[in-house]
Amino acid sequence: MLYGRSAEISVLDEVIARARDGAGGAVVLRGEAGAGKTALLDAAAARGGAMRVLRLTGVESESDLAFAALHQLLWPVAGSPGALDALPEPQRLAVHAALGLAAGGAGDRFLLAAGVLSLLVEAAAPDGLVCVVDDFQWVDRASADALLFAARRLATERVAMLLAVRGDAVVKGVPLTVEVRGLAETAADELLASRHGALPVQVRRELVTLTGANPLALREIAARLTPAQLAGREPLPDPLPGGARLFGDRVAALSAAARLAALVAAVEGDLDVVLRATGRLLADRAEAGRAALAELEEGGLAEVSGAGVRFRHPLIRSAVHEAAAPAEVRRVHAVLAELTADDRRAWHLAGAALGQDEQVAAALVAAAGRARDRGGYGAAATALARAAELTPEPRERAVRLKDAAVAAWLGGRPGQAESLLAEARERAGDDVAVTMEIAQLRGRFELNSGNAAEAVRILAAGDSLDMLADASEAAAYVGDTAMIVELGRRAAAHPEGFLRDTVAGIGLTLDGDAAGPGLLRRALARAGELEDPAGHLWAAAAASQLGETDLAAELSDRAGQVARVSGMAGQLPVVLEFVATAERLAGRLARSQALSEEGLELAREAGYENTVAAHLANLAVVAALRGEEEDCERQARAALAIAVPHRVGLRAGVAAYARAMLDLCLGRHAAARDRFAAIAAAGPGTGHPAVAWRTTPDRVEAAVGAGDEAGARAALEAYERGSRHAATPESRALLARCRGLAESREDAFDEALRLHTNPFEAARTALLLGERLRRGQRPGEARAHLRTAWETFERAGARPWARRAQEELRAAGESGQAPAAAVLDALTPQELRIAGLVADGLSSKQIAAQLFLSPRTVEYHLYKIYPKLGIGSRTDLARLVVLQKAPVAGTGRL
Repeated sequence: MLYGRSAEISVLDEVIARARDGAGGAVVLRGEAGAGKTALLDAAAARGGAMRVLRLTGVESESDLAFAALHQLLWPVAGSPGALDALPEPQRLAVHAALGLAAGGAGDRFLLAAGVLSLLVEAAAPDGLVCVVDDFQWVDRASADALLFAARRLATERVAMLLAVRGDAVVKGVPLTVEVRGLAETAADELLASRHGALPVQVRRELVTLTGANPLALREIAARLTPAQLAGREPLPDPLPGGARLFGDRVAALSAAARLAALVAAVEGDLDVVLRATGRLLADRAEAGRAALAELEEGGLAEVSGAGVRFRHPLIRSAVHEAAAPAEVRRVHAVLAELTADDRRAWHLAGAALGQDEQVAAALVAAAGRARDRGGYGAAATALARAAELTPEPRERAVRLKDAAVAAWLGGRPGQAESLLAEARERAGDDVAVTMEIAQLRGRFELNSGNAAEAVRILAAGDSLDMLADASEAAAYVGDTAMIVELGRRAAAHPEGFLRDTVAGIGLTLDGDAAGPGLLRRALARAGELEDPAGHLWAAAAASQLGETDLAAELSDRAGQVARVSGMAGQLPVVLEFVATAERLAGRLARSQALSEEGLELAREAGYENTVAAHLANLAVVAALRGEEEDCERQARAALAIAVPHRVGLRAGVAAYARAMLDLCLGRHAAARDRFAAIAAAGPGTGHPAVAWRTTPDRVEAAVGAGDEAGARAALEAYERGSRHAATPESRALLARCRGLAESREDAFDEALRLHTNPFEAARTALLLGERLRRGQRPGEARAHLRTAWETFERAGARPWARRAQEELRAAGESGQAPAAAVLDALTPQELRIAGLVADGLSSKQIAAQLFLSPRTVEYHLYKIYPKLGIGSRTDLARLVVLQKAPVAGTGRL
């Protein structure tokens, strides 16, 4: 029975009720040992009515075994024949591997986590699901990562996840927390009275005060008091036992055989193994092992549950460990290693080891490999770090620490990764090859989540083409042109090839070397042979350096498609930086927002801080184009808070661009001119040459609007120099528009309109030309241009420009009906992503695989999309998307 927990139960009831209605979520119960978290979980689960219940309890002895907890939770569902058939194939294979139903695996934690989410959603049919996780602090890392990924994505599912955790253990991304504290005094009195009748007031108050009203402590301590102490005739023990000491005397009172059985059960919960190991430790007396286990049960310390042995409370396990000598613990592990296999055997061997042992270390390395293949990078990092401790040979120890750092990084734990890599660096000694591998990893870690300028320094020390390319990429993020040039010249010394030509070509082109553009053209000629997302992004960089931002956008989009279908989900957050930018520059603001929100979520999951800044900066620009001043400022500020201290000039420049564009959109031309001038003047780490160049058309417009003709002409001259190698129509159109503005040439505007392939940029040109014609007393010629601009901006959701075009059109003598809003504007970002993939011909399972959703979630969103758009089929939806989608255009690495 629960005492005094009505407030806590009320919160849990609400979470479960919302899940029953299709608005699922997660809640964390946080409290000290004995506070009553398990009792609350039991009570809440029992109140779910017809909802299915899946349970797991974290076990300290299994916390290093990849997917042990997930197996416990999902086996009632996944163990049935055909249970996983509803999952998309990539997710199904990942879950199969994680649960040991198949060998190997994709090695992608996002795919696995999405598969767990899909399986929970399937298990929720038809009445909903309550997922109960107790002692979350001991859930193995691989399982915890997958469960938390799912917990953050339950808003449209019929799943409630209840997680109980002790102390301050981190439960990332679940904001709803119930603090389970000591009982109120009246509830504590009721608890004591239910066990011991009416106690004197002074005894009750002293017990409540000294135990903090912890329910377990109240029960256990009161049960040990003598009648005289309960009656208040004798003082209470001083100090009162607490924590593991609550059970210390009961463990000490066990027979030697029972204490040994308890120690075996504390490090291995499988009943058969516990019995066999205890029997062997007791001189092969199997009956003695059973008798010892019976003593534990009779004493209320443990119970046999199915095929396992469970302690009545985790503090009993702690008391058993405290009572055992280290040599005794090692002896138990040694026997268990003889009776177990694979990962369990490896960890028991490690527990039995005294000093360094290569054979034990090798067993842990093998266990890490199995975890890594299944996407359990956190578990792999732990195993490799322990293997390194046990490795006698210094070079091999450094290699294993390096591998542990990589696993930690891929598991979304950059802090742990950096610590392991620092230790690996110390251990590497004079081994040049290992030292350079470590340096390259340090550089990549810094580039993704740390100081990009430091990444340049680290990576530029290498001579391999891969390190030079990484260094050039880092320098491009910083905006350090001189370093990009130097690295390009060093790369040119390597044999010809796509990567060499790209890195060398970018550097030589920036240096004004005539050979540079030729190398970039040669690299782009090989773009059709590329198979990985990184290659496509390098091709996009080559096109951008040539000034062909429309081709760069196409290549970025291709990189996103490859990342989604190739199982390289870890690269997706970075790739989406460039795909989202391409969509924004094409005027598809809703789709750009959807992609950046997806990338932002994945980047935060992965711990890629600098990619978080990239998506925030792009969202700030989208908000600026929509005239959403508050959102623009908030997102730009958040992006700059990461980008400036991390010296990521590219993203700092884009965030500054968002603020400048907001001023331009709202007609604050002088403020916009000043901001664009600051962008052009910003140095490496706080600004970026590519941002300055790409925003020059906006700078010219702001300068003309502010009456700064000299500033407009200077900006035009800079843009002409930067565009001299550009050959695509859109790049020439933007240059023509700049000439039309800076030189007041109507023919240049006409030329730009003939060349534009980007409808959004064409609308901006049409608006500028229409304004010129209207003010030149030629309203009839102006109206067609202004009407086109108005319609395009309305469809794009660029409200400030739409208002400006509408006002100019009225001034030109036309006050027609507002153009119909783009029909897809009614969709949420998630619905828009799904609609786009439907248009690409993907099934619900395929969409689920690419967006890390469950197929049921995809169908749920489609069910909402159809009535919003007034359609009834996938074919209708695909037609709408195709009709609305303008040709892809314009982006560099902005």
